Amino acid sequence: MNPEPKALGRPFSRLLIAITVAATFPAHADTTTEIDRLKTRIDELDQQLRVLSRKQEITTEDAAAKQKSTPLLTASDKGFGLKSADGQFEYKLRGLVQLDYRDFGGDAFPNAVDGFTARRIRPTFEGTLFGKYGFRFTPEFGENKSSIVDAYLDVKLDPRFQVRLGKFKPFVGLERLQSGADLKFIERSYVSNNLLPNRDLGVSVFGDLFDKKLSYAVGAFNGVTDGGENTTAQDTNSQKEFTARLFATPFVGTDSVLQGLGFGIAATTGDSHLSSPASGAAVGVPGYKSPGQANNFFTYANRVASNGKRERWSPQAHFYRGPLGLIAEYAEVSQDLINSASARITAKNSAWQLAASWLLTGEDASFKGIKPYSPFRQGEEGGWGAFELVARYQENRIDEALPASFRGANYALRAKSAAVGVNWYLNESARFAVNYERTKLDGGTLNGKTEDFLVARYQLAF
Repeated sequence: MNPEPKALGRPFSRLLIAITVAATFPAHADTTTEIDRLKTRIDELDQQLRVLSRKQEITTEDAAAKQKSTPLLTASDKGFGLKSADGQFEYKLRGLVQLDYRDFGGDAFPNAVDGFTARRIRPTFEGTLFGKYGFRFTPEFGENKSSIVDAYLDVKLDPRFQVRLGKFKPFVGLERLQSGADLKFIERSYVSNNLLPNRDLGVSVFGDLFDKKLSYAVGAFNGVTDGGENTTAQDTNSQKEFTARLFATPFVGTDSVLQGLGFGIAATTGDSHLSSPASGAAVGVPGYKSPGQANNFFTYANRVASNGKRERWSPQAHFYRGPLGLIAEYAEVSQDLINSASARITAKNSAWQLAASWLLTGEDASFKGIKPYSPFRQGEEGGWGAFELVARYQENRIDEALPASFRGANYALRAKSAAVGVNWYLNESARFAVNYERTKLDGGTLNGKTEDFLVARYQLAF
């Protein structure tokens, strides 16, 4: 409370009381008795004012104390949340649902099945404890499977130095680090799905430097095959995989036309010493999927196993300026292999993509979600949300020097895919999307064959 008004207020209130009381007496009552009565009455009223003033102070203090201890409950397009008044504790419930209809054409995979699928059904529970310790837990129920997608803990010591432990996306692929709700295309590229790690179990140290102009991350993991995802179980071998990434956004926070430019490089290295099985499928090596994710255009021969070094590197960049968005990414993997005849070879496979997006309604493009200028409102003029056109070209190449004894029975050595699509953002949470992608296969038994992939999606993310 300001001391000056309080100091001036009390004499003023006494004077006001005196004038009020005096006005109630006739002029001739100026006797000693009447004056004493007047003084007594003034003292009584002054005491009552002091009591009322103190009660008001106590009420104000109690309200302020209650406000400091009352948690904040929120419900918005970002999910449901509960946050302590001091901001030290926060809990959020979020969700992602993606419902697709997929149609396959072409002659590469005649047995591909058209139909509806729930691509992702992912509730997420996340939060912060004591202002520095975070957690995230995300199960998966889509595509008739039940698994743990994310389960990790964060130690947020400083924006320049943080630690993450558990199962999560290793800091490697640019597009892979983009949330599934924010993807421009319905399916990720060959770089993300076929070469770089998806999710793994391990630990990473990461942070932002120089006012977020440079980010870094290093980590140690159990290790996964190309495009693979690990479980939360104990590793089956003692070899580990190490990751590193540097990504720069040197013009962020400036007025430069390059403020949306980001570029960097990532790499992984590790060992995978597995023995070729006496019979059965290949071990420790991937199958490379076509864009529809339902079929492999390349698989290794039975009884081929990873046996030695596995190294990856990936230069990557994005650019956002007004309604324009661009993302470019390349990845190459070198993997030591062994087959049933104990023959050894190092296979070198690669993939790259170049994707562009343009918001027809003028919103600013972003690596994260889009906020429409005018969200869709039925029956209200102008409320149609945001519309975005997308286009992408990508390739996935298999090492042509790979001997025939290491190749599967039905395969191609190169997949070349071109895609176009449109996204309709009804609001920040809801989106309709349609993509069409045509893939041409070269080399091997599938040489000259094609896959046509048409997919529509309704997405709700909160």
